[in-house]
Amino acid sequence: MEEASGVNLEFEYRVRIEHLLASSIHRYEGRPSDGPRPAVGAEDLERVTIGAHLGIVGDRHFGKAAHRTASVTIMAVESVEHVERTLGLSNALDPLDTRRNILIRGVDVDRLRGADFTLDSGVGPVLFHAHRPANPCAWMDVMLAPGAHKALRGRGGLRCEPLSTGELTRGPALLRSSLRLDDGEPRLF
Repeated sequence: MEEASGVNLEFEYRVRIEHLLASSIHRYEGRPSDGPRPAVGAEDLERVTIGAHLGIVGDRHFGKAAHRTASVTIMAVESVEHVERTLGLSNALDPLDTRRNILIRGVDVDRLRGADFTLDSGVGPVLFHAHRPANPCAWMDVMLAPGAHKALRGRGGLRCEPLSTGELTRGPALLRSSLRLDDGEPRLF
């Protein structure tokens, strides 16, 4: 059990941070049929720095008041694998095409809605509050596969507010949550 800023984080899960994305521009702008804007610099990072109430350093939402409660998005890689199975795809999809900032393996991220949670990849915990769903958009049909938009409904991850400052790295991590995520209910993945 861990106390973080007075929050009881009694549920603990071993996860893996597969990808960390920070993009200085909005690549999915305009009509999906026109395709995405080209990336500016590296986006899939080994390490990111997170500022409390600000977001991920180097990301386009960092420090923007309008995005304060939604500056970091998190999603389960298993949600993308669900799309592969649902659509009967023979090739693996790239989870980075979802444009979520933190892509993890090991828990049903969508069940964290309304929860406080920490992620600790070995350099100290970073506290987040999961506010609302990061609903998929029509771009998913273009970037992942036709039908992906519908297949991701309810599995698009969450928009979160970082409540503490810290760093995350790719690899094994510990997620501690104020909500139980493994209560025996059917899992989305």
